[in-house]
Amino acid sequence: MSVPAILAENIDTHYGRSHILRGVSFRVAPGETVSLLGRNGMGKTTLLRTLAGLLKPTSGSIQLNGNDVTASRASARSRAGLAIVPEGRGIFPNLTVTENLTFAARANERGERPWPLERIYSLFPRLAERKHHWGNELSGGEQQMLSIGRALMTSPSIVLLDEATEGLAPKLREEIWATVRQITDSGIAAIIVDKNLNDLLALADRNTIMAKGEIVFDGSSADLRADEALIHRHLGV
Repeated sequence: MSVPAILAENIDTHYGRSHILRGVSFRVAPGETVSLLGRNGMGKTTLLRTLAGLLKPTSGSIQLNGNDVTASRASARSRAGLAIVPEGRGIFPNLTVTENLTFAARANERGERPWPLERIYSLFPRLAERKHHWGNELSGGEQQMLSIGRALMTSPSIVLLDEATEGLAPKLREEIWATVRQITDSGIAAIIVDKNLNDLLALADRNTIMAKGEIVFDGSSADLRADEALIHRHLGV
């Protein structure tokens, strides 16, 4: 069996006195796409932030491509191949599109840059058209494209996408899903949080549902589709 792109074992994470993640074990294989599902407040974003190093777990361990990163800062995890597209996008309003893309650009551990600026502009022609615009001059969809492009320019082996299409019009959602498909088809592993269940089931290799800080389902799209009671109980769909 290949070394997981990311492996978390028995993770507990707190916000102050609030116990959010409770003994979570989670893995993603190289090149695998995993959806992370659940109602609001069930721990999805906390898990992503813990994996990315933005929150420190109270207990448990995290490995990235076989290396223990439990005590590593977010910047070290980024250098080791993990990128996050955060909820809210995190665009710098006073930087241009090109500056937002290039300020964090780096090669991977092999010295390669598989997603140079030209490839990002090919993936997102709209960004190429607006490359001299400030970040705060972009629409919500353009900001999401920019956030994804910025993550790719760090040459990641795994990308975490939190609320990938939140607040976007249907046509823009379709564009983002098509882009995510291109990214995962390139061999990058992905963990995706989103509320559009059918889109996630069509895209993901595996689906994980969280409830009250614990994983209550982990399986294929076919298995999840077949369990309507589970979907209704934990997703309200």
